[in-house]
Amino acid sequence: QVQLVESGGGLVQAGGSLTLSCEASGRTFNTYGAGWFRQAPGKEREFVATINYSGARTYYADSVKGRFTVSRDNAKNTVYLQMNSLKPENTAVYYCARARDENRWSGPDQYADWGQGTQVTVSS
Repeated sequence: QVQLVESGGGLVQAGGSLTLSCEASGRTFNTYGAGWFRQAPGKEREFVATINYSGARTYYADSVKGRFTVSRDNAKNTVYLQMNSLKPENTAVYYCARARDENRWSGPDQYADWGQGTQVTVSS
């Protein structure tokens, strides 16, 4: 099992930026894909971005494409989500997750371990 701890959330004005970090411990994280999901109040958890084990391949939800960037530093066992041009509708708890294999996945069922989440609030 991999333990995941997110950080970097907070309150930001619309149009601002935040970078979320997800630090992993436990099993060898750099052999697995990773993903970011979010859940707003009263809504289901939704896919945001995913990255394969090496960082060479990424995939994004249409709603964040061009504004968010997922990356990873395997030497630090950390995955990042750079969020630019934030909008109030991006307000949610953001979760990182470890995939069941080395690939990218947009479906939550393809992830085995989840962090506790970090709150992102975007004010208008």
